[in-house]
Amino acid sequence: MLLSKQPGDSMAVEKGLITKGILAPHPPHLVYAENPERNEPKSEGGWEVIRWGYDRLRKKLKKDPPDVLLVHSPHWQTVVGHHVLGLPEFKGLSVDPIFPHLFRYRYDLNVDVDLSMSIKLEGEKEGLIMKVMQNPDFRIDYGTIISLHMVNPDWDIPVVCVSSNNSPYYFSNEVGQKEMAKLGRATAKAICDSGKKAWLLASNSLSHRHFTWEADIPEDMSKEHIYHHGQYLWDMQVLDLMRKGRCQQLLDILPEFFDMAEAEVKAGALAWMLHAMDIPDYPAEVHSYGSVIGTGNAVVEWDALTKGEDL
Repeated sequence: MLLSKQPGDSMAVEKGLITKGILAPHPPHLVYAENPERNEPKSEGGWEVIRWGYDRLRKKLKKDPPDVLLVHSPHWQTVVGHHVLGLPEFKGLSVDPIFPHLFRYRYDLNVDVDLSMSIKLEGEKEGLIMKVMQNPDFRIDYGTIISLHMVNPDWDIPVVCVSSNNSPYYFSNEVGQKEMAKLGRATAKAICDSGKKAWLLASNSLSHRHFTWEADIPEDMSKEHIYHHGQYLWDMQVLDLMRKGRCQQLLDILPEFFDMAEAEVKAGALAWMLHAMDIPDYPAEVHSYGSVIGTGNAVVEWDALTKGEDL
């Protein structure tokens, strides 16, 4: 948190702060490979390089935990507006509809309802349609669960979950990017007013063309590789811009990235996060990169406190 004085105030006012932004991909294979007690299927491991990147983030979280984790997932898809969870607790069984043999996970989320409601109100001020999910039987999507688990498997930090509005698909990339910019600004304002220290999780892979077949043993790493070379080159171009702190240039080329590599970031989480962080102009740290069933996945961190000075 930051302390600042407003004109006419005799006391310092606590202001919230986004301390980290994380590109946090959500292949269910990563949870499957860890064999956590919450997930029913069991494995022999796999995808270690990507998981080691998440291990580094877990150590940072334990050393200096945020007050709240916010996640934007492409698998909570909404057509009318942007939604947030609005009850203190959601619990149940999350099943990946694509890989149910890998991911059947029992979750128990503690939601920061106050911050969720504040984001709703700030979004409405930006002209967005905002809604609140208050049905206790609502099933949390696997993208949300996986990104949160991979960063904080202890589930001891409250969360805010934001849906993925389908405007980039129903209208255009341009409309979608404008929506994400507004949602990012609304998120940042709500966090600032909350007085809390927050991490943002953009639950997206990079290139997203994936295999239509699966190895007999899913965790057989001899079968794992990026879908095609052009997809890999696009991922490297995007990661290079992140590492050099060229986030505005990154935002500018996203529409081409969507088209050329079927990039999952089209769903908006990355743009939401970058706009919430006022489009960082400092280097990000790439903790890991690897393929999962042909898709490109990177664990990337923007540290708003050090601004990449230690890289």
